[in-house]
Amino acid sequence: MARFTLEGQTLGKYRLLNALGRGGMAQVYRGYHAGLDRYVAVKVLRPDLVDDSEFLERFRREAHAVSGLRHPNIVQVFDFDVQDELYYMVMELLEGDTLRARLHEYRARGERIPLKEAVGVLIDVLAGLEYAHGEGLVHRDLKPANILLTRKGQAVLTDFGIAQMLGNTQLTVSGALMGTLHYMAPEQGLKGVCDERSDIYSLGIVLYEMLTGYPPFNADTPLAILMKHLNDPLPLPRKLDPELPPAFEGLTLKALAKAPEERFQSATEMSAQLKGLATAASAEPRPLLRPSPQGVFSGDARLEIADHQFIHDETERDLPRLAAGIGLQRWREDLPLSRFIDTPPSTLAAALAGAGAILFANLFAAMFLIVTGISLFRRGWTFEIFLAAAFLSLLGWALSKPWLLNPAILLLGNAFLLAYSALTGRWQDWGYLWTFEPLIIAASVLLPLSLRKRSSEGARLSRAGNLYLTLAAMLLAAGTCLLSFVASLFR
Repeated sequence: MARFTLEGQTLGKYRLLNALGRGGMAQVYRGYHAGLDRYVAVKVLRPDLVDDSEFLERFRREAHAVSGLRHPNIVQVFDFDVQDELYYMVMELLEGDTLRARLHEYRARGERIPLKEAVGVLIDVLAGLEYAHGEGLVHRDLKPANILLTRKGQAVLTDFGIAQMLGNTQLTVSGALMGTLHYMAPEQGLKGVCDERSDIYSLGIVLYEMLTGYPPFNADTPLAILMKHLNDPLPLPRKLDPELPPAFEGLTLKALAKAPEERFQSATEMSAQLKGLATAASAEPRPLLRPSPQGVFSGDARLEIADHQFIHDETERDLPRLAAGIGLQRWREDLPLSRFIDTPPSTLAAALAGAGAILFANLFAAMFLIVTGISLFRRGWTFEIFLAAAFLSLLGWALSKPWLLNPAILLLGNAFLLAYSALTGRWQDWGYLWTFEPLIIAASVLLPLSLRKRSSEGARLSRAGNLYLTLAAMLLAAGTCLLSFVASLFR
């Protein structure tokens, strides 16, 4: 099944093109600003993470602070806004790949990243951190997936401040622990507080992974990973790889001290020591080490054993994984016409299709009258109302707007009642048919309202509702014309 996508839609001044990637917090699209003739990266935050009444103010405040960062090792933020409950940031588009992908490439070849390349990446990242920390901003979610390696060989930090925009608490209402636990500092995971030294710890985990091929702590549950960060001694890198220069192990141990006061106190301090190791770093790839077992896998986690070495790098981990959530995902996958629900037409295409259907139906009825002498308008005139409902629901399908269901349901319900009276000629039945009006009105009001409250699924469900309503209206319009023809034969 195709995943939910915003490809082809417009947010503000930006037309969303192809998806570039997705994570636990957001999905990133290649966007185009027609006025500036510029391609950008548009990061759309997950709607279900927006559960704080003060979110909008916090989002704007933090995004404004991040957009003020100007450094070659930090991705530039151009814009930020909200549209239809979708919070998005617009950033410069840099061609390249993430450090996570680069590490995976080496693993696939049975190798580890060369020490010289690892040192170059860390020096660039520390330069960006030094500048940002000087501006009073902490990254809070440092990991290989948030380090972009450009085609010019430069390491650039992405997603600066996203975790802070989503809140400074450990848990959202949905029970999602913010931050990636494999790379999270103990104080951040335990207390939800962090400072510059928390970024140092996260970068130390990245360094450890580049040195050994794997992060130091792994387990089958988020809580188990957190407890390892808090209590377990760090597996010594040189015990895994005796050929590793001792200075690299010493630097790693200091960055990964469990107590913040025992780590490097600034990016500047860590960078100075790292630069001293650059000359001793080899440019040759190193053979991949066999990972030491670190977690007891059981239950559903047993299915992930084959891939645990690559680390599931989502930013959000569910505590716990609810059966209801799994059931909802299966329901979404089995939903009829899911491919069309997830890839709606453009607004222009929907408008043209709706107008074309109305024009075609009227021309067909007129030609039918000329050829057969039978007027479909006499008893079947209500097909026009069905087609008007289809036009509105087509627009709702394209725009993912639940409120367009309101007039569409009103038109469809009343067209059905009117079609009954027009086809049968029993207009006196309106004496009791009017009692259906409150039900039609209630459905047209309550259904869109309920979808608006479903922040995570509302857009998709509104598209599904509008698509099915379009098909129903089209079928009812065709049925009305057919019944009108049959009624004309027996009058």
